[in-house]
Amino acid sequence: MTHRNSYFCPCPRGMEQALTEELAEITAQYCPTLHVHNQVPGGVHCSGELTDAYQINLHSRIASRVLLRMAHKSYTNENDIYDLTMEQPWEDWFSIHHTIRVDVTAIKSPLRSLEFTTLKIKDAVCDRFRDLCNERPSVDTQTPDIRLVGFLDARNFTLYIDTSGEPLFKRGWRMETGDAPLRENLAAGLLRVAGWKPGMTLFDPMCGSGTILAEAAQMLAGIPPGLHREFAFEKFGNFDAPSWQAIKASIKVNEVTGPATIFGSDISGDMVVMTRNNLNKAGIRFEVPLKQIEAQQIQAPPSEVAGIMLTNPPYGERIGVRGDSTIETDELANAFFSSFGTTLKQRFAGWQVFLFTADLTLPKMLRLKEARKTPFFNGALECRLFRFDMVAGFNRREAAKPKEV
Repeated sequence: MTHRNSYFCPCPRGMEQALTEELAEITAQYCPTLHVHNQVPGGVHCSGELTDAYQINLHSRIASRVLLRMAHKSYTNENDIYDLTMEQPWEDWFSIHHTIRVDVTAIKSPLRSLEFTTLKIKDAVCDRFRDLCNERPSVDTQTPDIRLVGFLDARNFTLYIDTSGEPLFKRGWRMETGDAPLRENLAAGLLRVAGWKPGMTLFDPMCGSGTILAEAAQMLAGIPPGLHREFAFEKFGNFDAPSWQAIKASIKVNEVTGPATIFGSDISGDMVVMTRNNLNKAGIRFEVPLKQIEAQQIQAPPSEVAGIMLTNPPYGERIGVRGDSTIETDELANAFFSSFGTTLKQRFAGWQVFLFTADLTLPKMLRLKEARKTPFFNGALECRLFRFDMVAGFNRREAAKPKEV
């Protein structure tokens, strides 16, 4: 009988439901032995065989990592944590020649110092190896071979080994970034929440370095997000190389023909060039039409049916102290969004427009009423995904109408 492991897949906050849906699709398509359990704030619990972790790492666009649970127990102090860590058969997973890193997160833990707890976990691993072979693995906080993750709540301690290595949003294709690139797994989650599916028309008029376009284009081509990178599980002592080779060999990339369905533009010619380079590195071999144009000047792309616009506007982003921004910046943002709102009303009837921003005053500046707003976090920054349904004549804010109490 094969051994079942418990996994935890963290994701950007707000994306838990999207990740649950994605994991269910991965289960149906690639790994029937994977069981998706419950979502909790910050991620999704699931269980399966070791090769199921390979599949999630390869195919999940939304997970940040795939953590394999080694141990779970109640604790009262740091010595309990040391003892539980010491009991684990680390030698089955890696050797003294591998470098390690330990990270600990906690919610309502009574322990005074996370740094001290982290040190106790590292000591326990090193002491176990020293007892077995008189040597210990080295610590490397920058590029470790093996990452261990501890999680503490008020009563319980859970210890994980990270099967991913570098976080999964690092797809291995990104060569260049703009000022504030959207993380790839957040972009993929936004596409899912927006309801975009391969074949539907997609337009990003402020594409920056092209993250949203590259994620969508890879989905359309059937290129798994993890195809161009390496993972920590490849260094594990129990790594099943033949299974991994078979999994990668079974991938069939779609031949994409016919008229273009994914479009992008940006005010900056440098960004357009960067997007083209990133699409190329991401393995996209079909045409994604790109234009250098101001967002207020855009026209709807040629398409039989109205599509989805999804963008992360860089304009007027006041990510510092509120009230710190100068009048000029505010006036620029207001003028830009007012003009952009007019463009949407006049040229994008029938479209669904999704804007992802940290600026909660965006609908007011656009003079549009949002159909929906969904909170997400971009790192620690609270953002909203605003949806505007561009129905001709019905989307202006009725300024004169008294507010309902």
